[in-house]
Amino acid sequence: MNRERGVALISVLLVLSLALLLVGGMLRSHRLLLQSSAQQLQQLQLRQLGLAGEAWALLRIEDSGITPSGPVDLSQDWARLGPGLEVDGAELHVHVEDLSGRLNLNGLLALGQIDQVTLGRWSRLIALLDLPPLSLPQVGPVQELSQLRLLPGIDGQTLQRLEPWVVLLPKEARLNINTAPQRLLMSLDGLEAGPAEALVNQRRQAPYASVQAFNNDPLVSGLGLSSHGLGVGSRWFRITVSVIRAGSRVRLASDIELDPVSGRVTVRQRRFLPFIPSELPR
Repeated sequence: MNRERGVALISVLLVLSLALLLVGGMLRSHRLLLQSSAQQLQQLQLRQLGLAGEAWALLRIEDSGITPSGPVDLSQDWARLGPGLEVDGAELHVHVEDLSGRLNLNGLLALGQIDQVTLGRWSRLIALLDLPPLSLPQVGPVQELSQLRLLPGIDGQTLQRLEPWVVLLPKEARLNINTAPQRLLMSLDGLEAGPAEALVNQRRQAPYASVQAFNNDPLVSGLGLSSHGLGVGSRWFRITVSVIRAGSRVRLASDIELDPVSGRVTVRQRRFLPFIPSELPR
């Protein structure tokens, strides 16, 4: 009789232990599910804040009075957005870049006669970046910089070095001398580091109204610099929004274009990217 009771008690204890294990497993799964849902909800909220930052930057661009045919320079409101915003307990950093301030590689990749002036600027930029000589085959217009990985001599590290300085725009896009950083100005024919730095400092107060005014500048005149492919305007911009809240981070990059007829702003592409510290070309 006692033996039967002992067996029954052991059976009950085994059943209770199994039940506790099952309940514990369910609680752990439920807790992980809640954590995952909370993380997904937080990411969704951060992305919505990123889109809000984009909308704010679009308004600032529209209020800057930029026209597709007018000068674009760093003294305008779009280029002076301030250090950051506080929204719903999150920190937003919004930056707008003129993409015409980069070297347009589609001028080299497009099929047809090679643009020798742009090719010279490409070669000088490669040398300034301490990269080995790279020749770009004419493969036709390219839409994404990541596609350059398919070209010979361009690996991930090389593409990462190139990314802040190059862009893929329509072939007719010109390099904006009012927004191009110093290193890109140094890619122009015969422009050394000292004059390029002086031009960058000078244009903050007196941006150039035309390419002719740039060529007539005492720092430039006499160099025989070609004005081919240069301009003072732009209709392509990139808005980058970095959102930080409670240790979570999201970075949104939106490429926009001003319609040359209506002047309206259109978002051409949005990408949520890995968060990296802001590092702007100098």
